[in-house]
Amino acid sequence: MSRLPLQSHPRRPPRRGPDRAVDGRHLPHAASIEAYGNGGFRFAGMSHRGSLLCLPDGIWASPVTTPKDIDAEALRPVLESAAPISHLLIGTGRDMAGIAPALRQQFRDRNIVVETMATGAAIRTYNVLFDEKRAIAALLIAVE
Repeated sequence: MSRLPLQSHPRRPPRRGPDRAVDGRHLPHAASIEAYGNGGFRFAGMSHRGSLLCLPDGIWASPVTTPKDIDAEALRPVLESAAPISHLLIGTGRDMAGIAPALRQQFRDRNIVVETMATGAAIRTYNVLFDEKRAIAALLIAVE
């Protein structure tokens, strides 16, 4: 896979909205995931090596490489998204892993359902919900 020129999503991203400068180094709209594997993903006719954070208003590279990296900072863009989000899917790699109960509670407090599953299952679920035009976000850990 050739690398999409995505910027790694900063640990503390700028707030979303019309006043935010856009540097053009992310895909500025949501898209379905066409393929995955070999350490990356294909979407919107492009490919990217590494993990992804998919939000209703764009797709960003994510620094998360293992489930242990999933913390409040990694998921802050979901919590701060200006776009409404009802579900967050977390693809944890080849195997399913959970997230910390306190982190899950932050999403519950905002009425966002969090589901963790293997990355392949998360992609399939994301694509179905995306096609249904649901308010969906996903953190997808790349797999080989």
